[in-house]
Amino acid sequence: MAEAVAAPVQKGILGWIERTGNRLPDPVFLFLYLIAGLMIVSVVASLAGWSAVHPTEVDEATGQATVITATSLLSAENIRRLWVEMPTTFTHFHPLGYVLVVMLGAGVAERAGLFGTAMRAGVRNAPTYLLTPIVALVGMIGNLAADAAYVVLIPLAGIIFHAAGRHPIAGIAAAFAGVSGGFSANLLPGQLDALLFGITEAAVESVFGEFTANIAGNWYFIVAMTCVFLPVIWYVTDRIIEPRLGKWTPAMRGDTEPEPEQDRPLTDGERKGLRWAGLAVLAVVGLWLVFTLGPGTPLIDQTATPEARLTPFYQSLVGGFFLLFLLAGWAYGKAAGTIGDHRSLVKMMADSMGDMAYYLVLAFAAAHFVAMFGWSNLGLIMAVDGADALRSSGLPMWALLVAIVLFTALLNLFVGSASAKWALLAPVLVPMLMLLGITPEMTTAAYRVGDSATNIITPLMVYFPLILIFCQRWQKDFGLGSLAATMLPYSVGLLLVGLVLVGAWVGLDLPLGPGASVFMEVPAATASATQVATD
Repeated sequence: MAEAVAAPVQKGILGWIERTGNRLPDPVFLFLYLIAGLMIVSVVASLAGWSAVHPTEVDEATGQATVITATSLLSAENIRRLWVEMPTTFTHFHPLGYVLVVMLGAGVAERAGLFGTAMRAGVRNAPTYLLTPIVALVGMIGNLAADAAYVVLIPLAGIIFHAAGRHPIAGIAAAFAGVSGGFSANLLPGQLDALLFGITEAAVESVFGEFTANIAGNWYFIVAMTCVFLPVIWYVTDRIIEPRLGKWTPAMRGDTEPEPEQDRPLTDGERKGLRWAGLAVLAVVGLWLVFTLGPGTPLIDQTATPEARLTPFYQSLVGGFFLLFLLAGWAYGKAAGTIGDHRSLVKMMADSMGDMAYYLVLAFAAAHFVAMFGWSNLGLIMAVDGADALRSSGLPMWALLVAIVLFTALLNLFVGSASAKWALLAPVLVPMLMLLGITPEMTTAAYRVGDSATNIITPLMVYFPLILIFCQRWQKDFGLGSLAATMLPYSVGLLLVGLVLVGAWVGLDLPLGPGASVFMEVPAATASATQVATD
């Protein structure tokens, strides 16, 4: 085994980002510190009489506009609410239910081997000149499998590029750009949609009361992201990165480095498993079509207004994706021999919940931050004041959303978790833009663009060291700076086209997904200042 090469000492902006980010606490403690800070701010704001005039709500008794005042989180009422409602605050945190339900099914599909086999099948027989776009596309779609795309597709892409006579690190870079840089792009909604829209729903409810998030609210937008991101990754890989890397030779790996295992063809069982999984997917899709269009139309509320008739359908999509992943994974596992009896299936579901242990701890802290932010009324006051400031700035709507993309991309260099960042930003951004007539779906879409683009250039991203190891398997002197420099052109390209996409989407007022638009009526019937998301 060749001696490991130490990563170079980073200087400049990358070195500063690495040093600063390493000093940040774990996201769980970050939320706890924020809760402590929120308590202090709420006390100061209450004593200072911080308030705002609600732009739409009117006091029925006086006929005057409602005044929202800041409430101290150390008041007797809020202290009692914190301890009495703690179980409810945690269990009613919307992302928790969404993610756990979807992961019950996705965990089976991952552990049965469906995701890994499907990604191998998608790239191994691709023509040489189409390797890059196919690897990138499979990477973006592979995000439905969460972490599986990182640990299966990215090293596999290096092997496939090597077998095709191309530089292996170019394949790793293209896959990394697709999986991580295109983290929010996809052809179907999945786990990330459930996670983000759960947080969006909680942010709306903390200020405006009851709201139902549409898990497919960004469907058309993420498909468009896939279409515009794909040529960027293709161009950067083939025209910039691979020429810069030069021709790969075995000497780059070191004389004593073992030969990487070659990609093996699919077995008969794996092929049979993919066929069975495909039939299971078709069966679930057909079942939902029957529920939506068949007798009785249980997923359409015929008694509701036209714009609300599909609400049951949108609400059912979380359960639909659970069933799709579960049955497809089970069908694959039975055919491929990776699942025995029903006890194996139950164990896989239980193991997938074990993987969510850290998320449960994070959700506990995030749930209380979001709820307490609502109790203080600071979110509504900041939304009203922020909306007034933005309205007086004269900036067009597209410019406001572009600013959100840039801010999110910068913040992503320091806080890698998509859910942690959105839980911090959503309680302010979502209500503030709703008061300007921007839908929660559009604000979420703008956030997703910024959150994806800079994933691949920050050493604080949890898989960044793993990708470095994959690269060093082929080139032993490939250091941290080498990886950052390799991925920077992808990051810049994805961010630029993402900004154009957001601006064009707002300018053309295109639908973001089924039943989801860019603009909305400013909410007229909102919650009272004391209503909270956990009620």
